[in-house]
Amino acid sequence: MQVLIADDDALSRRILEDCLQNWGYEVVVTSNGLEAWAVLQEEQRPSLAILDWMMPGMDGVDICARLRKLSIPGYVYTILLTARNQHEDIIKGLESGADDYIIKPFNQEELKSRLKIGRRITELEQRIRRMARTDYLTGLLNRRAFMECLEGEICRSYREQRTLGIVIMDIDHFKRVNDNFGHYAGDVVLQELSQLLVKTCRTYDFVGRYGGEEFIICLPGAGRLETCEVAERLRQRVEQEKIHLPEHQRSVSVTASFGLACLSASQMKDADQLIREADDALYAAKGAGRNQVVLSSKSEE
Repeated sequence: MQVLIADDDALSRRILEDCLQNWGYEVVVTSNGLEAWAVLQEEQRPSLAILDWMMPGMDGVDICARLRKLSIPGYVYTILLTARNQHEDIIKGLESGADDYIIKPFNQEELKSRLKIGRRITELEQRIRRMARTDYLTGLLNRRAFMECLEGEICRSYREQRTLGIVIMDIDHFKRVNDNFGHYAGDVVLQELSQLLVKTCRTYDFVGRYGGEEFIICLPGAGRLETCEVAERLRQRVEQEKIHLPEHQRSVSVTASFGLACLSASQMKDADQLIREADDALYAAKGAGRNQVVLSSKSEE
């Protein structure tokens, strides 16, 4: 885990850095408040920060106050480090938004223990955030998280004038699996196919569970031809897959239908419109006999 150190005293910085590295932390070192603030505004910011109270440019209390006003993903646990030891100073520091307060000169074992507390809190917060974005059964992005990622990817496509493909996959006659083998077997099928999708897609694609037996995939940079190629590869892999059902000591096979939609560099579409087009194409694939790939006619304009 990364820890930010912000201290204008060179000796104090060195002692802190040596201690943290010996305890297994990855350390980011800054020598004043402005440098520390710049690091904390980065997308990949440290989850823990040890901030000296008195620093040039911006002091630790100001950093804590500004940090708590930011709407940023991921909590930053902050520890103020200072020689001030009056009760009013401690109260001021904590009210600014600091999570903890250590008096200089600090005891190394005390600092180590307080960092462990901060680490437990930030790791718990990260687990909660992951759970809120993840489908409990398959481990894929849930619908809400997928939509957030898709909207960001569409904005990037407009900025960079790139294409983008969307694939919605629906397992054919999935109810038969549940009816014949039970819902646990249906869960196994969903889990196995979700892993298959992730393995078959490109490393920079992202996959979500759209609902029930439906999955949705975003293909950044993919045009009509590549989107069709990826979907056809997925269709074949699903059809060929033998899914073992432990409770029944047998394997089953399923097929799936695929609806596709694409965003060209010249088109202006939002996430909802793209998904509607892909969903209409999926409906057409099912109407044509299932186990097929259909590209939206609006993506062919």
